[in-house]
Amino acid sequence: MNLLLDTHVALWAIVDSPRLGVQAREMLENPDATLWVSAASLWEIAIKHALGRSNMPIGAQEALDYFLASGFSMLPISAHHAVAVGELPAHHADPFDRLLIAQALTEPMTLVTHDAQILRYSNIFVGV
Repeated sequence: MNLLLDTHVALWAIVDSPRLGVQAREMLENPDATLWVSAASLWEIAIKHALGRSNMPIGAQEALDYFLASGFSMLPISAHHAVAVGELPAHHADPFDRLLIAQALTEPMTLVTHDAQILRYSNIFVGV
């Protein structure tokens, strides 16, 4: 099972945050699951950390180091992912989330998210 982690879910996973629900923890701890973090999440972290956003306490390099040390696989952004963004309904305006949605649908992967708006795109996405 390939799980693409939304940015905040990936950050919560590396710090074992109580914000991760029981279902999400079970999915992330499943030995048959491959946990993926998108380059789009690192891009989001880099921008929001540089802007001083309080919900982004670490920079992209530090996040990447933690993700790799945690055994997460990194998903690059392809031209097919970029094209798929344009085919999405306008349920969500956030460009980072739209790219994650397009990646999950294109690959396909299960997107694990805390954002209820993302869940409108597919029944294979999981809310935490």
